[in-house]
Order: sequence, then C-alpha cells, then structure tokens
Amino acid sequence: MTITTTPLAGCFVLTPRVFNDERGYFFETFNERSFNEAAGSEVHFVQDNQSYSTKGVLRGLHFQKGQYSQAKLVRVTKGEVLDVAVDLRSGSPTYGQYAVAMLSAENNCQFFVPRGFAHGFLVLSDDAIFQYKCDNYYNKQSEGGLHYADPALAIDWKFAAADLMVSDKDKELPFLANVGELGF
Repeated sequence: MTITTTPLAGCFVLTPRVFNDERGYFFETFNERSFNEAAGSEVHFVQDNQSYSTKGVLRGLHFQKGQYSQAKLVRVTKGEVLDVAVDLRSGSPTYGQYAVAMLSAENNCQFFVPRGFAHGFLVLSDDAIFQYKCDNYYNKQSEGGLHYADPALAIDWKFAAADLMVSDKDKELPFLANVGELGF
C-alpha cells in the first residue's frame, strides 16, 4: 500500500498493491494494523455505508458534530468520483481549506477523512457506487454540513452549477462563516 499525504494533516490517500493475472485481480481493501500505522493512531471502524448515485450528483458537505464526529475511509467500487474533505478543526493551521482525491473503481484508491472534517463527493461517471467506513455511529441530532458552493471554500467541482444534482437539504446548508462552534 502506498500512502499519499495531502496538505491537511491526517487526511491521506491509500493506493493498494493490486495483484493481476489471467484470472483477474486481488488486493487487500483494509488491514487495521497497516491502516493504523499509516494514520499514526488507532482508528476502529464500527459502521460501513454504501450509496449509489448517477452522474452530476453531489452529496455533501457533511459532518457529525462533537462526541459523534466521525472519521471516514471512503472508496468507489463502481465509477468515478471527485472526493472532497474540508478541515473544520478549530485552531488548525489549515482550517477552512480542502483536499481533493479522485476515486474510482479503476484506481482502487481510498481517501481517509479524519474527525473534524466535512466530507462530500461528486459523481463524474455515468453512475457510481460509493462505500465508506465510519469510526463512530451516526447520530441524527449531531449531523451538520457546509454549503457546497461556499465562495470562501471556492471548491472546483469540475461541473457547471446547472449540471449538479444536489438535495434540497444540501442546498440549505450554511456557509463556513455561519457554522459556529463544532466541538472538533
């Protein structure tokens, strides 16, 4: 496995070693010991989630607040997505900055999004299956988010705004300046 760091401390991309032969391929998708060594701390995942979306669907930018904050290890098993993590850790030198990873079924990369980050993705292919592990259980009262088009973030989503499919709920999310204290 190859680890590629991002400018945001604790946020990184994992590229597995893939073994190909005439029968197909094999690779290890997760190994807790290797992962924790790469993360530099112990992360214990407790929940796996999966979503299916079509081209132009933007999901995010979401997070869980306070004691219910979640670290996520995300990957794509069908299609391709532009994956984004935004640093929301108070006192972080990269607060309000974001990192991007291109994830696809072809590159098999995974993106680790630590606690204290907002997360979202845009489907670039005709459709995509997106899977992720979380290190804390979902809690509806602790959910939060940032507006995907916040000019302070200036995320290049690679699509024209008119071509994005965004839920009504995500369209109503606040801008970074209005988020308040998150407990990260």
